[in-house]
Amino acid sequence: MSRVPVLAVVAMVCICWWAAMAEAVEYTKYRDPRQPVAVRVRDLLDRMTLEEKIGQMVQIDRSVANVLTMRTYSIGSVLSGGGSTPLPEASAQDWIDMINEFQKGSLASRLAIPMIYGIDAVHGHNNVYNATIFPHNVGLGATRDPDLARRIGAATALEVRATGIQYVFAPCIAVCRDPRWGRCYESYSEDHKIVQEMTEIIPGLQGDIPANSRKAVPYVGGKTKVAACAKHFVGDGGTTKGINENNTEIDFHGLLSIHMAAYSDAIIKGVSTIMVSYSSWNGEKMHANRELITGFLKSTLKFKGFVISDWEGLDRITSPLHSNYSYSVQAAIEAGIDMVMVPFNYSEFINDLTNLVKSNVIPIDRIDDAVGRILLVKFTMGLFENPLADFSLVNELGSQAHRDLAREAVRKSLVLLKNGKNETTPLLPLSKKVHKILVAGSHADNLGYQCGGWTISWQGFSGNNNTRGTTILDAIKSTVDPSTEVIYNENPDANFVKTNDFAYAVVAVGEHPYVESTGDSTTLTMADPGPTVISNVCQSVKCVVVIISGRPIVIEPYLSSIDALVAAWLPGTEGQGIADVLFGDYGSTGKLPRTWFRTVDQLPMNYGDPNYDPLFPLGFGLKTESVKELVARSTSAGVAGKPYLLLVMVPLIIGLCLRAQGGDEDLGSWL
Repeated sequence: MSRVPVLAVVAMVCICWWAAMAEAVEYTKYRDPRQPVAVRVRDLLDRMTLEEKIGQMVQIDRSVANVLTMRTYSIGSVLSGGGSTPLPEASAQDWIDMINEFQKGSLASRLAIPMIYGIDAVHGHNNVYNATIFPHNVGLGATRDPDLARRIGAATALEVRATGIQYVFAPCIAVCRDPRWGRCYESYSEDHKIVQEMTEIIPGLQGDIPANSRKAVPYVGGKTKVAACAKHFVGDGGTTKGINENNTEIDFHGLLSIHMAAYSDAIIKGVSTIMVSYSSWNGEKMHANRELITGFLKSTLKFKGFVISDWEGLDRITSPLHSNYSYSVQAAIEAGIDMVMVPFNYSEFINDLTNLVKSNVIPIDRIDDAVGRILLVKFTMGLFENPLADFSLVNELGSQAHRDLAREAVRKSLVLLKNGKNETTPLLPLSKKVHKILVAGSHADNLGYQCGGWTISWQGFSGNNNTRGTTILDAIKSTVDPSTEVIYNENPDANFVKTNDFAYAVVAVGEHPYVESTGDSTTLTMADPGPTVISNVCQSVKCVVVIISGRPIVIEPYLSSIDALVAAWLPGTEGQGIADVLFGDYGSTGKLPRTWFRTVDQLPMNYGDPNYDPLFPLGFGLKTESVKELVARSTSAGVAGKPYLLLVMVPLIIGLCLRAQGGDEDLGSWL
């Protein structure tokens, strides 16, 4: 054998050895999806500097995010605050382009840890133009349908993912104990058991935990699901007089049995994150409550996901706001908050926390716990394998299937409180074929009022131009017979009503949109000119009043003049669901998710309280059958007893004759 072939073989062996060594150097366990998540978390943590760890604990608003910031600070998360969008009427593609740009900055950092993008999707993908807007939680609580909540969660996840977003600040599992609270519509019910049942929205958002997986560990089932966030921990719905961000005065047993119960359900269902409340418990700010966050949530309930602050939540630990910020950072991180929502002033937080760790005030173990939890969620949801969004789901945004689901939710959420001035002459269902009807009220043709707060912008909007949907007026026009004349007058005077020979009227009134503290109310009155419209219309013609509100409002003074009364809550974009029930295509099935008071002087008043004397109790709701059910029942009754067929048919024939002659509208309203 010659020397040349031998040297060639040696050279080849050396090259292969160096290639193998290079591959071994490049291989990292945290990048390997075949490795257990715990191994990947530990491997990545061991490689991170303090600065990179603290960066992962930061969430900033999209308005201050850019490629350089994401790369330089290893920012862990970006969010859209209420109404914070790439541009007006941004498309799904616009959202994806923006988010992927931020993500490219994260992937360009030393360890290429992807960021997670969060948004408030509290009744559908509510910040986004053309998205399906579902009823707010109070309406879903009226359905008593956990499976419906699950399906809404799944639809919301698809629409959120359609825009490239992986994380939603939902659901709110507060137990609202006082309707004066401006966030009461974000609560499913005053009854914690109903709230617990509706946590079924979590597996809808995140996916079902596989049978062989550990319970109470965060789970997100792939690219069509999102990480969920149960909020606001804990007791936010029980503040004194319903004042937002105020103090919840209750003993530990009461806190556990009423306000904590749904968190246990959420954790068992694999919720990924939990947001801390602005409120206090017996005078102690929740953002600084180590006993409840670390002691109870993490240690007793064994929550393994990450705990996130609310928007500038650390600033609110002190009074005045943001005074002694270094103390607030220390108090919050020691309490157990893992990710901090510092939308704008992130450099101050990073500097303060870095100094607190380097000076041994906050131990590195606490930082590792926080970052480990954040990485656990990111690994679990497959973010390292699929950090960039594509356009494959863009058609899910506002899809007809999701709008049909929202319409179903609307009709199931309606609560019929009154139907006829006496039990023998119900007004609903309304007849589709009459000569002329009146539609009135400020909420009859206003999509913004129909959706409420947290819609397109933080505080909501007024009018029909900010997104796509169906108003109550639209729905009525598309439901009645083509021969029926529909007259719309937002605020008719009494003479107009008396002189127009209407067969009946539909009046839609209620509250204007609000969120958080702007919705706190001591009077709970309907917006003007609602009472005047009810008076002018209902004293002259048979009327059904539809209340569009986030909570019970004062209605008793007007009740005697109203023929039929429907609580429609804040139904969202699909107003056709209201017409479905009014005209009898579907029966009324909803039940009150909360007590309807007589006067505000009774508040707070919840089911089971001493001297419980409501106008309508928790769980109240009149039932109606659909037209098809009524006809089928009448027909089957006739078939079952042929000798009595004539007795059944004669009243029906008389009713038809009277209807043709403009007689009693109620008798044949369902024919």
